[in-house]
Amino acid sequence: MPYTPTLALVALGLIVMVAIGVRVIRSLRRFASARTLVGDRVGDGVGLLKARSAALKVAFAERRRPEQARTRANPAYDRRGGGDRRITNG
Repeated sequence: MPYTPTLALVALGLIVMVAIGVRVIRSLRRFASARTLVGDRVGDGVGLLKARSAALKVAFAERRRPEQARTRANPAYDRRGGGDRRITNG
C-alpha cells in the first residue's frame, strides 16, 4: 500500500501539532497569570505613590500657612477675645 507512509506522516504531524499547541496554551496561561500579578503589584505601588504624594502636598501646605493659623482656632469664633465676633446677616 503506497499511501500508508503518507498517512503515518500526517498522523505524526497532527500529534506533534497537538503537543506543541498544548505547550503554547500552558505558556500563555502562565504568562497571563504573571501579567495579572505584575499588574496588581504595579497598581499597588502606584496607589502608595499617590498617597505619599498627597501626604507631601498636605505637609507642604501646612508649612506654608502662618504659625497663627496652625495653632489657634479661627479668630472669627475666638471667644477669648471678647465674645462671638461672627458676621451675621441681619
